[in-house]
Amino acid sequence: MTRFPRPLTPGDRIAVTSPSSGVEEAGLARLEFNLQWLRDRGYEVVVGECMSGDLVRSAPKEQRAAELVDFLCDPEVAAVVPPFGGELAIDLLDQLDWDRLAAAEPTWLVGWSDICTLLVPLTTRLGWATAHGWNLMDTALTPPEGLVHWTDLVGATGEVVQRSPGRTREGWGDFRVADTTTMSLDRTTDWVVLGGGEVDVSGRLVGGCLEVLSPMAATPYADVPAYGRAHADEGLLVYLEVCEHGAYDACRLLHGLRLAGWFEHAAAVLVGRTPAPDAPDLTQLEAVEDALSDLGVPVVAQMDIGHTQPFLPLVNGASARVVVAPGVREVTQRLG
Repeated sequence: MTRFPRPLTPGDRIAVTSPSSGVEEAGLARLEFNLQWLRDRGYEVVVGECMSGDLVRSAPKEQRAAELVDFLCDPEVAAVVPPFGGELAIDLLDQLDWDRLAAAEPTWLVGWSDICTLLVPLTTRLGWATAHGWNLMDTALTPPEGLVHWTDLVGATGEVVQRSPGRTREGWGDFRVADTTTMSLDRTTDWVVLGGGEVDVSGRLVGGCLEVLSPMAATPYADVPAYGRAHADEGLLVYLEVCEHGAYDACRLLHGLRLAGWFEHAAAVLVGRTPAPDAPDLTQLEAVEDALSDLGVPVVAQMDIGHTQPFLPLVNGASARVVVAPGVREVTQRLG
């Protein structure tokens, strides 16, 4: 059973720490803008010590792990959000105090990209719902009509319905510009059902960034096959998105997850749109088809998940329904 943290409401405390990469000097103005954005909406914000952007990691692993666990176990903290994803959060997995976390009431951990390294084990090992939402540096961006902001998602109870706006942009945009609040969605886009047809499927969400989850697939920290067995009555909605790997690498990693049993209990697989490059004779979509088209379950590609704007936030551990039909591109999540 999923353990949902209490809904986030104005007046709650949000903690900011960098379990992976911190904020370099050029991003400090953007950091402060987003902190103030949260304060202006009634949240109390506390910033931890692990925030340095001088190196690839914000602090030694022991310090980053301790600060993250302290915030997640603090009953006064309703949500923890990092400024960025990063590169090497994997070094925290055997440093976290899992016994202390298991004994605590769940707290929202919000993030994406390298933060998926932490989101997935909190869900699969402890049963905590975690939010594959925006990082802090993206927080001031206004979602387009049809999608919800991460603060609204983790503040919700009951059903949350999101619909694709059918628009995107080329490149992520310079979110380090201090006062950026808008997404310039100047290109049309659409979800793709492999093999065509309509989709109406339900299951329990789990997933995140392909590059950081794949190295964890054979470890106790991302035992998605066991998680699938625990939820075999409803099946999983496994979602994945590529940050920057080319099509060959993406194809290899998807095949690797297939061989590791990640899709054995999948009711469907959801794949995000990616800015990553195609190969000369293999596109990113063809990589998905190569690895996943024979699973015998619906595969929906080029969804609004991942390293392109806009961003559809998802809750690991939530039951959800995905519908793709004429005029409908919709995800409904049930929280609480």
